[in-house]
Amino acid sequence: MSGTLYGLGVGPGDPELLTLKALRLLRSVDVVAYPALEDGDSLARAIVAEHLPDGVEEYAIRIPMTVARAPAQAVYDVAAEHLGAALDAGRSVAVLCEGDPFFYGSFMYLFGRLAERHRVEVVPGVSSLTACAARLGSPLAARNDTLAVLPAPLSDEVLAARLDGVDAAAIIKVGRHFPRVRALLDRLGLADRARYVERATMGTERILPLDAVESDGAPYFSTILIHRRGEAWS
Repeated sequence: MSGTLYGLGVGPGDPELLTLKALRLLRSVDVVAYPALEDGDSLARAIVAEHLPDGVEEYAIRIPMTVARAPAQAVYDVAAEHLGAALDAGRSVAVLCEGDPFFYGSFMYLFGRLAERHRVEVVPGVSSLTACAARLGSPLAARNDTLAVLPAPLSDEVLAARLDGVDAAAIIKVGRHFPRVRALLDRLGLADRARYVERATMGTERILPLDAVESDGAPYFSTILIHRRGEAWS
């Protein structure tokens, strides 16, 4: 009998934001897999480290840090083959995913490769988007507000077009794009209604005004939240 694949959302970084369901499943599976840097650590594993059962088999999915899609797709192909073999042998597998598995989560790439042949259960997690709003003390949207989630690598032209007409927006994956995005928000007259947070809920979290962020100081895990009324409750 085939085992079950669990996609576990482990939240944005604070270990206490792991859900009870994710914790229960984490403690019950035969194999725990997680994304990791090519030659470094795994944030997803670090979040749940204190809860990993003794002796559980671990499998690191080493993702290359490149904008090209092909190298990462090849890694997911290999991982799907390895984890699929474990599932075929009747073993249960948990794949850890920072934040939520289906909100820009890496787990979706394994889901797409394995869901047709194996039983899969996705366990939602606290997303970076809601974690940033909570840490900023700034609700994302209210009543009939429209909310746009925009990746910072989009061009200025596309970002400006997507920001036009929405009540609120979250610009994610800011990182090295921060100077350009900040300049764009200045031009659009939105900078005074924007809030910046990086590594929300982690020990290295920072919350700053846009003009206080160093031009080269924004990490990948940084987000800018914008509301045209200033506050959603206004």
